[in-house]
Amino acid sequence: MLRTAVLIFGCLATALGVYLCTVGPAFGGVQTLIGGTVIVLATLFERWRYHNRKASDDGDWQRTGERFVDPETGKNMEVLYDPESGERRYRPIAGTHDRIYRPASGTG
Repeated sequence: MLRTAVLIFGCLATALGVYLCTVGPAFGGVQTLIGGTVIVLATLFERWRYHNRKASDDGDWQRTGERFVDPETGKNMEVLYDPESGERRYRPIAGTHDRIYRPASGTG
């Protein structure tokens, strides 16, 4: 949501910069055009830059027993851990049909 708002703002600033450049050089069109372009490119670059390219399905992925409901999707998730790299992964639990996970109460 925030990313979309920033992209919209950057596109509007770029469009305003193009308009101001056509009106005349005394209205700051170049600065607005450059600023808007930087915002758009930086926002798009950020998604590509911080994507985990080393992540692979190879490795010794072990279940940790941790489970939670993803607040964004509402799906039940489980945590996997690779002891060699220290990386943690979260994947949907198959066959739960978006039921809320409730751990055992422990009182028996």
